[in-house]
Amino acid sequence: MTVDILILGAGWTSTFLVSLCKAEGVTYATTNRSGEGGAIQFNFPDAVDFSKLPDARTVLVTFPLQKGWAKRLSDGYARKANWIALGTTSIWNNDGWNDRHSEHGNTDRSLAEDELDGTVLCLSGLYGGTRDPKNWVVRVAPSKEALRAKASLHLIHGEDVARCILAVHRKPSPGRWLVTDGRVYDWWDLASAWSPQHAVWVRELMTEGGYRALPRDGSQLGRLLDSRGFWTQFELEPINGRIEAR
Repeated sequence: MTVDILILGAGWTSTFLVSLCKAEGVTYATTNRSGEGGAIQFNFPDAVDFSKLPDARTVLVTFPLQKGWAKRLSDGYARKANWIALGTTSIWNNDGWNDRHSEHGNTDRSLAEDELDGTVLCLSGLYGGTRDPKNWVVRVAPSKEALRAKASLHLIHGEDVARCILAVHRKPSPGRWLVTDGRVYDWWDLASAWSPQHAVWVRELMTEGGYRALPRDGSQLGRLLDSRGFWTQFELEPINGRIEAR
């Protein structure tokens, strides 16, 4: 049996990807550690049986890669496939504008991703389904001083992540791609709309800093991510293009 996409480590992302695959007639198989829910049991990097995995045109790695894992996966699978790994935009941490070609920091994870002979989709903050950014406010800014340090926020909805994966499946484009919904959000703007207590703190911070209105200017938001390269390359637009600040 050959499937279009083999999802290694089916979790939050797969809830959107499987739904889209069904809607578009894309065949798939999934794996997880337990083998529950109709998935193939695949407990990487522990002792694994690659022979249980079907042939696939694309293999998607959803779990963070570690050094040597890319080679172990490709050698163990030993079948021709288009490889995609999910990464993170946190490697671009310079103030000002960053795109996929900008210099980025090297982490153990990014160095491991560099070993992959395929595509790395570096995803910004993931939301949708069980992940609601409104629930993040108290955790990321539990105090006024913590909120003072919050600047930009970049997001991508799970539905759009699924569409991005299918786009790369259909048009393999090796390399590292930066993926956001095309917007830069201001944490103060969102927090003040989602939490009465944070609204008070934001108003005080605006007065102290001389900010007249929200959102703050991009020059005041620190790190800014430009994902136009991805959407242009694959001729797509995000269908969840703006999170509501209310």
